[in-house]
Amino acid sequence: MVFKRLLGSLGVGGPAADTVLTPGAVLPGGVLTGEVRLQGGSTDFGIEHITLELVARVEAETEEGEHRGVVVFERFAVGGGFRLAQDEQHSVPFTVTLPWETPISELHGQPLGIVLGLRTELGVAGAKDTGDLDPIAVRPLPVQEAILEAFGRNGFGFRSADLEYGRIGGTGQQLPFYQEIELVPSPRYAHAVNEIEVTFLATPGGMEVVLEADKRGGPLEGGHDALTRFTVSRHGVGDTDWSAEVDSWVGRLVERRSRYGTHSPYGHGEDHHDAGHGHRSGPGLGTAVAAGAAGLAVGVAGGMVAAEVADEAGDFFEGGEEEPGED
Repeated sequence: MVFKRLLGSLGVGGPAADTVLTPGAVLPGGVLTGEVRLQGGSTDFGIEHITLELVARVEAETEEGEHRGVVVFERFAVGGGFRLAQDEQHSVPFTVTLPWETPISELHGQPLGIVLGLRTELGVAGAKDTGDLDPIAVRPLPVQEAILEAFGRNGFGFRSADLEYGRIGGTGQQLPFYQEIELVPSPRYAHAVNEIEVTFLATPGGMEVVLEADKRGGPLEGGHDALTRFTVSRHGVGDTDWSAEVDSWVGRLVERRSRYGTHSPYGHGEDHHDAGHGHRSGPGLGTAVAAGAAGLAVGVAGGMVAAEVADEAGDFFEGGEEEPGED
């Protein structure tokens, strides 16, 4: 969906920005292309800058409970320093590179419930406005797809996916949040764990795979999690038996949970997940999961965007149309 918004800071008659993306899903670490189409206003305006921001809807755990908010995780300056004449139409093409840790939002064309967007900021004569917000789709890297397919072949089922605000200790994580892909265990491991959570942390040279096993205890015993991580190459994907590799990982994870309980060399709870995580249920692996469009909490954690940005993103993610001049 693409929509236009007149610059509220300048009132009626200001220029409008309409960002159009090249169709299709992109890869983490890949390029996103498109153009920003400007429509001149009722008089000439100096365009100081055109900035694109990657935004994501994330969950954050606070003392008041779990909240959802919008985080900006990358900014790109793609133009500016020119004058836009009255009623002039001007196009600014762009090519930007996504961070390697950009979350996966779809698998084989099926949405996973992850909400990502590209926000356009237009700076005019000392003012700025968030004039356009467009969804982006990110498909997995070949190695990520191979690992997820191996989980499926091994009998695991897709439960849900979300973005958690916080950091995973002991890893090279760069973004202020991480993705959790939550899987229902295969019958082989159902007695040992209730859920396996998979996190990918890709880099230019490889990828960390973080696995967490959740086992809730019975009435007389406390539940606990175990966590471990593995480093893999992003190259030569076809040379690895990923079904055997994944089975080995899960076996080691379950063994570690059994042997060490809550103790893990990579930490847990406050030591590992700085912002806690929730659990949801859903259909099987490869089935589309509708993106829940609940309201966004504003300012629920440090680093989240200002209220007007969250409101704008909320309107977009809920599929509503935003009229010119609305806050």
